[in-house]
Amino acid sequence: MKRIRVSTKIVTAFAAISLPLALVLFSCEKDPEDTTLTPKQINLTAHAPEVITGSNEFGIELFTKVATSDEQNLMLSPLSASAALTMVLNGAGGDTYSQLQGTLKYPEELSISDINEAYKSLVTQLLAADPKVNIAIANALFYRWGFAIKEPFLDVMSTDFGAHIEGLDFSDPSALETINDWASDNTNGKIPEVLNEISPDAAMFIMNALYFKGTWSYQFDKELTEDKEFYLDDGSSINVSTMTGELPAKKLYYDNFWVIELPYGRTNFVMDIILPINTLAELTGTLNYDIWNEVTTSLEEQIEGVETIVVMPKFKFSYEKYLKQQLQSMGMIDAFTPWVANFSNITDEPIYVSFVKQNTFVEVNEEGTEAAAVTTVGFNYTSVGPEMFVVQKPFIFAIRERTTNTLLFIGKVENPNQ
Repeated sequence: MKRIRVSTKIVTAFAAISLPLALVLFSCEKDPEDTTLTPKQINLTAHAPEVITGSNEFGIELFTKVATSDEQNLMLSPLSASAALTMVLNGAGGDTYSQLQGTLKYPEELSISDINEAYKSLVTQLLAADPKVNIAIANALFYRWGFAIKEPFLDVMSTDFGAHIEGLDFSDPSALETINDWASDNTNGKIPEVLNEISPDAAMFIMNALYFKGTWSYQFDKELTEDKEFYLDDGSSINVSTMTGELPAKKLYYDNFWVIELPYGRTNFVMDIILPINTLAELTGTLNYDIWNEVTTSLEEQIEGVETIVVMPKFKFSYEKYLKQQLQSMGMIDAFTPWVANFSNITDEPIYVSFVKQNTFVEVNEEGTEAAAVTTVGFNYTSVGPEMFVVQKPFIFAIRERTTNTLLFIGKVENPNQ
C-alpha cells in the first residue's frame, strides 16, 4: 500500500465535479458549549491492548467476508460480536475453546481471566469517555426453564459482563416478547426485534447490545444540505440528500483509497470514511487488518486536522445478518457442530451454537450519528481555500475510540437511498 502526496487545493474522486461557488462560504457549526476537543485518556489493563487488537482484527476480517458477498448497505459491530462470543468463550472447552479463541484473534497465552478483566475495564471506561457521546453496552443471558447452567459460568456472566440473566418458558409467546423488548430497550428502540420465533430445541441465548449516539465536534449546517449526484459502481448516478461543511479534518491519501476522519464530542470517538479510488468491491477485496492498523496509526500521528470542505451523503439503514458461514470460515467450526461442540463450562447437557446473528442500525445526519447493534448467539440442545474531500460514490465507514483504537462499528454504503 503506497501513500501519495496531494498538492492540489481541491481533492475529488473524479476528474471534474461541478460545485457551486457558494461552497467557499460553507462552514460547520461548532458546539458553543464545547470547552475541549482533547480525548480523555483510557487506562488499559496489561493485556487489554492484545484483546483490543484481537477484537479489531476479528472485526475487519468478519466485515470483509460479509462485504465481499453482500451487495447492499451493511454495517457490523466488531465490539458487539466479540463481546457476545467472548461470553460464549467462557463456556467452551477443548477444541471448541481453542477454535473460538483463534477466531476472535486472542493470543493463545492469554487466559480467559485476562480476557475478561480487559473487557470489563475497557467497557467501564468507554462508557465514561465522553459526556457528549451517549454510549451504552449491555449483555444478557436468557435460558429455558429447566436448562441446568453451572453456577461458575453464571457468576462470570454476572460479575465480569454485568449480564442480565433470566429463565423463561420458551414455549410461552411472552418469552419472545421479553427477549425482543430487551433488545429494543438497550438500543433506544432502534432494533425492536431480533427474533421472530424460538425453536423448540432452543436452550439459551447469549446477547450483547451496543448503542451509540454522538454529536459531531463540528456540525453540518442543515440549511446547506441539498440533493447532489452520487455515482454508483455500475456507472449510473442517483440524487441523494448531501451535507456540506467546512471543518478541520485529518486526511490520508493512498494510491487506491483516501481517508478522512470526522470527530464526535471531545474527539474520543471518530468516524473514519474510506473512499476507494476505483470500486468499493475492489477495496473490500483487499482490505485487511494490517492496512486498517496503518491507516489508524497514521491518523493518530497527525496533531490536528486541515481545514477541509466535506461533502457527504446523509444515510440511514438497518441490517441483519446470520454469521455462521463467515465464522466457520474463520475457524469457529466445532461450536456449530452437534455432538462435537464442547460447552462443558456451561452445562453437562449436550448443546451447540445454532446461530450467531447481528442486527444493526445507523443514521448519519447533520448533527451526528446514531448507531446500534445487537448480537444474538443461539444455543440448541443437541438432537435437537481549503482542500475538499467529496464522498459521491460507495464507501466504507467505521466508528472507533481513538485512544484505545477500539473498533465499535464498520460498514459500507452502496446506495444512501436504500
